[in-house]
Amino acid sequence: MSLVRSLIGPLKAFIDRFPRMAMIFRSVRDQLDFLKKSIVTPWGFKLAGNVSMAQGSFEPEETELIRGLLKDVDVFVNVGANVGYYCCHALSLGKHVIAFEPLQRNFRYLRQNIKVNGWTDVELFPVALSDRVGVLDIYGGDTGASLIKGWAGAPESYVTSVPVSTMNLMLGDRLRGKKALVVVDIEGAEKWMLEGASKILANDPRPIWFMEITAKDNQPRGVAINPNFKSTFQIFFEKGYQAFNVHQGTRSINMEDVDLVIKDRSRISGYNFIFCDPSIKV
Repeated sequence: MSLVRSLIGPLKAFIDRFPRMAMIFRSVRDQLDFLKKSIVTPWGFKLAGNVSMAQGSFEPEETELIRGLLKDVDVFVNVGANVGYYCCHALSLGKHVIAFEPLQRNFRYLRQNIKVNGWTDVELFPVALSDRVGVLDIYGGDTGASLIKGWAGAPESYVTSVPVSTMNLMLGDRLRGKKALVVVDIEGAEKWMLEGASKILANDPRPIWFMEITAKDNQPRGVAINPNFKSTFQIFFEKGYQAFNVHQGTRSINMEDVDLVIKDRSRISGYNFIFCDPSIKV
């Protein structure tokens, strides 16, 4: 098995050099994927599509924190839901779920994971969220797909056109008066999504946002630091949110901390952050 795994990387790199071969390879892989059975997770629900998620080894610190935050909200919104890992956690805790996932392969697993557990209090949308309505290209797949060309080394030939809308249009006033947790994992496109979410950012009560924002990791070749890193934080701070770094014991951070990251004198480690109303204790 270890020999097979050691060959997967070089084989994938070779196939990616030939776009048509790569497309055929991914098509066959996707069809074979759906022959795999769901696995019962440590939390009691079933999950297919990602072994580490199903076994409980995926983002253990983040998982525990999100499950804790879910206890005090009415609605869970997942942007970049992938195969539905965090959606399943929310549904298992009795929360209403609204999920957005544009990639067909991920979305099929998302639907399958909802169905196999018998859940119905859920809304699934096969779209990406950004600052506009239309169709955009998304590069790569699995947990690393991004609207940014070259993200995480994804070849330009590994591209899919997906429908795009804004959070303002998709949710409107539906969160008004409800406590919401919004988990966002969209690989570098966070600022664009927030620019289309002004109504949700100003919702009463303010949602709790759990968001992945990388400064240097996964940037396209030639890009030293995420050009939207600072402005993404500014959007939250200008709306009156407080920010916490998940990877440092949920330490409070401010714009000075963000500036130090850009100057390569970082006081921030990791890439997951919580943004919430100042009245909330994290």
